[in-house]
Amino acid sequence: MAQKPFILLTIFFVSLTIARAGRHLSATSNSSNSLVHDGIKPSLLLASNVVELCEQTYGFLPCTNTVFGNLFLIMVYGYLMFLAATYLSAGSELMLEILGPGIVGGLFLPILGALPDAMLILVSGLSGTPEIAQDQVSVGMGLLAGSTVMLLTVIWGSCIILGKCDIQDSIAIDNQDTKGFSLVGSGVSTDIWTSYSAMIMAVSVLPFIVVQFPQIIHSTSGRQLAILIGLTFSIFLLIAYCIYQVYQPNIQKRRIAFAKHKHVRSGILKYLKTNAYGGLLDDHGQPNREVLHKLFKSVDVNEDGHLSQSELRALVVGMQLNEINLNADDAVYKLMKEFDTSGDEEVDFEEFITGIANWIEEARHTKVVSPVSDPDDTNYIHDYYEETKREHYLLGDEGGGEDEENSVDDPRWTTIKSVLFLLLGTIIAAIFADPLVDAVDGFSSATSIPPFFISFIVLPLATNSSESVSAIIFASRKKQRSASLTFSELYGAATMNNLLCLSVFLALVYVRGLTWDFSSEVLVIVIVCIVMGVFGSLRTTFPLWTSFIAFVLYPFSLVLVYVLDYCFGWS
Repeated sequence: MAQKPFILLTIFFVSLTIARAGRHLSATSNSSNSLVHDGIKPSLLLASNVVELCEQTYGFLPCTNTVFGNLFLIMVYGYLMFLAATYLSAGSELMLEILGPGIVGGLFLPILGALPDAMLILVSGLSGTPEIAQDQVSVGMGLLAGSTVMLLTVIWGSCIILGKCDIQDSIAIDNQDTKGFSLVGSGVSTDIWTSYSAMIMAVSVLPFIVVQFPQIIHSTSGRQLAILIGLTFSIFLLIAYCIYQVYQPNIQKRRIAFAKHKHVRSGILKYLKTNAYGGLLDDHGQPNREVLHKLFKSVDVNEDGHLSQSELRALVVGMQLNEINLNADDAVYKLMKEFDTSGDEEVDFEEFITGIANWIEEARHTKVVSPVSDPDDTNYIHDYYEETKREHYLLGDEGGGEDEENSVDDPRWTTIKSVLFLLLGTIIAAIFADPLVDAVDGFSSATSIPPFFISFIVLPLATNSSESVSAIIFASRKKQRSASLTFSELYGAATMNNLLCLSVFLALVYVRGLTWDFSSEVLVIVIVCIVMGVFGSLRTTFPLWTSFIAFVLYPFSLVLVYVLDYCFGWS
């Protein structure tokens, strides 16, 4: 990381030398009276020098009118934006070690991840006159659409392939990859929070639909009002999303704790059923008091007619519920609180019977029991146990406990490094966003390729590279937890693109009075986000064949925009 600033300066000065050396002279810089023609007609020399000048960004950065010159500048400035994204990502991760997942994970990480995209969109609409801005703003729209589509298609599908594990009982087994490229036998599994992230991502396209509403009803009036309403709605959803992200870790901990306690209860029921010789239920389908009294006495070691915390703890530890990373002390505390209705810190037999009866009634709801079935048929207890185990698995609790904290050797130095990385990344993104937009626009002019397609394909490779690499690294670890982090990051990045970057874009369009004419681009974003969002929210296990759906959506998006714009004249 320390060598990157020197690499950055070297590349910049090389690009400055090459681009400036290739710049054309203007014919207006020489008068016809001062030409030395040596037999060459002045008019021909003048005509050969009539070349349109390019405009240097900030008055000193290199520029060129040639195809290869602009391509080289796109590569250079794109690499600089890649460095900006890398520094922002590194600084965010260091900050996360110090402040934890709440504020940092909910606000800083999503916003800083979208900062390079937001910068490029901002400068694309601020350049020069409204006419120039209108021409360059398609670069911003191309970046917005390209970033979202690339993350949800190419990167999403690649993570499925790299993270695939063997699927057994509809769940991918961690670190077990023996079925090769089986389309249905291998894949990845995520937790339920990833499904929520996919659902939120699908909802985040609503501001696009609001802005597009006048075009949908073929109305030429009210477009500025629709942009204002869409901007307001987008900002509202952005704030709501950040608040949710801030409080989500605490919500997740509470959900996991509740699921863990449910699994302890189902484990006790299963234990009682296994050891209840004579049947856990009587002829009326109620708890068999005689059988349960024998079980109660087997747990009551000191035979005082009450269960103490130590005796309950022995029961919980004896069940060996290793699959849920059980905290025995916490489990005993919650069991005592649930059973002990008298508040004397002990559980008598009547309290024990009442508690077990409530659990059995809850377990019944996991399976429809026929009125004519055997009253002692307690198979639903097994169903209840398996359901609570799966619910806990889907919540993604894997080791470490609830009180796990990040340990930082030197918090002060880590904080300084984090701030420096964040500042450096922000400065690089702010400085080189405008030159990159100009280079894309120059390449478009030199090749007659619409700037949308250039920014759609090229710019996301620079601005989203750090997120893409991070997602692929996490996916390759082949675990449910790492897969959940991978796809949550992808859905979160797409959500922030749809909200933060769209808010910046709409603010530019509204303030500068630009024309909103991006129907095909909006349609592509909406289709990809809804397809992948609904797909990701309805399931937690993704077989290998699902990656092909994602891969197909990428070329489909490009072809759709081209057909709608250049065959049907939508723009």
